[in-house]
Amino acid sequence: DKFQESTDAFEASRKEARMCRQEFEQVKKRRYDLFSQCFEHVSISIDQIYKKLCRNVSAQAFLSPENPEEPYLEGISYNCVAPGKRFMPMDNLSGGEKCVAALALLFAVHSFRPAPFFVLDEVDAALDNTNIGKVSSYIKEQSQEQFQMIIISLKEEFYSRADALIGVYPEHDDCMFSKVLTLDLSQYPDTEGRESSKRN
Repeated sequence: DKFQESTDAFEASRKEARMCRQEFEQVKKRRYDLFSQCFEHVSISIDQIYKKLCRNVSAQAFLSPENPEEPYLEGISYNCVAPGKRFMPMDNLSGGEKCVAALALLFAVHSFRPAPFFVLDEVDAALDNTNIGKVSSYIKEQSQEQFQMIIISLKEEFYSRADALIGVYPEHDDCMFSKVLTLDLSQYPDTEGRESSKRN
């Protein structure tokens, strides 16, 4: 009788283990499918976005999982080939090149599950004037239909391309407090944009 009880308990445990295994495999497959869906989208988008940010079709950006079998368990390698340069590790890129690469990744991830708007804090700090022009042009183009953006910037080359400006400055009275100024730039013609379109 005890032997039968043990046999029944063993069979019940084995059946439960089999069911748990099946459930685990289903969850694992779903996790893999969801991850792959996002990863494939971002992998394709990142190269296109990087080319647009660099304004150069020779620019390349690519992602590769460190563990192709279960890519969500380990890291993802991200590499870029800047226009006119050979392949080099991300650590060897200049500050401006890293910034453009980071923005490409940010915008590619955003394209999978778009957020209503971005807040970027001095992303132009490491950019030279040429790259500021490229990045601000890309953002201006995308903000017409893809997303809205609030950007904190101290560089005129960047914020002059905005639709509106909000300035914050300190006011001194009995105590110090901040005041805000706003300026709608949409009523002023974008002469720089017109000149570049005439050249093209």
